[in-house]
Amino acid sequence: MRFISQLRGGVKRCQSLSARSQTKLLAQNTRQKPILHFNSQGTIKSTTHIHYRNFSSSSHRMSDLPLFAELTAPNGLKIKQPLGLFINNEFVKSVSGRTLTSVTPINDKEITNVYAAQPEDVDIAVKAARAAFEDPSWSELSPADRGQLLYKLADLVDKHRDTLATLDTWDMGKPLSVCKEEDLAESINTFRYYAGWADKVTGKTIDVGPSKLVYTRHEPIGVCGQIIPWNYPLMMTAWKLGPALATGNTIILKSAEQSPLSALYLGQLIKEAGFPPGVVNILSGEGKTCGAAIASHEGIDKIAFTGSTFTGRAIMKAASVNLKNITIETGGKSPLVIFDDADIEQAVKWAHIGIMSNSGQVCCATSRILVQENVYDAFINQFVDFTSKASVIGDPFNEDTSHGPQVSKLQYERVMEYVEKGKKEGAKLVLGGTSPNANFVSPTVFKDVEDHHTISQEEVFGPFVAISKFKTQEEAIKRANCTSYGLGAAVFTKDITRAHKVAAKIEAGMVWINSSNDSHYAVPFGGVKQSGIGRECGEYALANYTNAKAIHVNLGTML
Repeated sequence: MRFISQLRGGVKRCQSLSARSQTKLLAQNTRQKPILHFNSQGTIKSTTHIHYRNFSSSSHRMSDLPLFAELTAPNGLKIKQPLGLFINNEFVKSVSGRTLTSVTPINDKEITNVYAAQPEDVDIAVKAARAAFEDPSWSELSPADRGQLLYKLADLVDKHRDTLATLDTWDMGKPLSVCKEEDLAESINTFRYYAGWADKVTGKTIDVGPSKLVYTRHEPIGVCGQIIPWNYPLMMTAWKLGPALATGNTIILKSAEQSPLSALYLGQLIKEAGFPPGVVNILSGEGKTCGAAIASHEGIDKIAFTGSTFTGRAIMKAASVNLKNITIETGGKSPLVIFDDADIEQAVKWAHIGIMSNSGQVCCATSRILVQENVYDAFINQFVDFTSKASVIGDPFNEDTSHGPQVSKLQYERVMEYVEKGKKEGAKLVLGGTSPNANFVSPTVFKDVEDHHTISQEEVFGPFVAISKFKTQEEAIKRANCTSYGLGAAVFTKDITRAHKVAAKIEAGMVWINSSNDSHYAVPFGGVKQSGIGRECGEYALANYTNAKAIHVNLGTML
């Protein structure tokens, strides 16, 4: 099982921002942009306007940018990095020549520029994906052979493990040891897992009587748009690609503008693995242009998105133009409930993993801790002491570092704003709330947090936890469910009957009993309420990428 190998492990997942604190953030960080609506032939039909967030990366014209660059990473690794858009198994320039700057949050220095897709580039990628979906080289490839391509891709990712881990560390600031031991391991295992599923997707026969044979087929949906977050760049790519490819779909995948490099590098490995041209297309670009065009394109049959609840709503609206099949995994404010009979030492260690991994940039982070009043003070004292020692802040390329920077200056500033909100509203800051270096936030712990406090309701997406006390089991359940989110939850108790009863009552897509965030690629991942629609991972994810077709065969009913 993942994440137990080291308490400093980078757990999961999914870029998400607050669903409720819209007014100030919208004023600062969004602008209204046109959404282009394409018909299935790629012609622009109409436009609407949706707000999309601005990020720290910049987009500008640089048509003379080469398609590859020789980069030397901070750890000395030399990398031949693709810069172009990966369309039809080739790296190409964007039609407009626009580019995107990748900046490392470690020191805010530029890494490189990459070509940034605009709506016209999305249109080209969609046509390539549609042609590949209909071409016999893919559509008539046996399921077993599709599985073999995924196995080969997994082997290539394993072979290039050091390079891919280095790119993610450099691009978004996650400790290199975590990228290698956890993100890359999960990515490889995910590809292998779905390789094994490729020839095991089956239909059913349904007995409706002797005069009729009825059976079902599970067929690929078609051209799928996939939009990836920045907090687990390669791993989220594997989560999306694995089930989609196993079931025979073709893909336009958009990487996050803050972390585009590993996805582009993966494009080389996809081609080397032998996937036909157009089966996987990888675009760098901004959400307000490239992402919006993917969501609204009528030539795309499905959207899979991981990111903020706010952006998820915008994507659902844009995707409604042709009623796309949708899978959305969005934000969370997951509770971790500790009863007075729990093993407090274990609760402390798991609670630390649940919120401090990946510098708190995890959508299912257990960022609210509810502690039964009898053990409240003891838990807080032990948690603060353990966190102070276990969280090692520093250069992500150093082996001993467990806690890197926030992904950008903008994200850092958002976290620090929540520190001020917590103090202003009366919660007690007992650890952290400071910045030891640019873009770094020290582990931050508030106690005596009330349910109406902003820091108890809104997703901070940083190393930031809000702790409060409860008296009874009924109160714990009610307060665990008192936000608009429902992604994950954790329960700590030695009473197994209580554990199961509380798990059943908590409104969440996932509940961990006596652990936190130790998820697995074979187990469904997703939420309820405003935390998303559908499930990723495991066998459940396959249903996201297939349509069930019923075949009726008349065996003798004559008119």
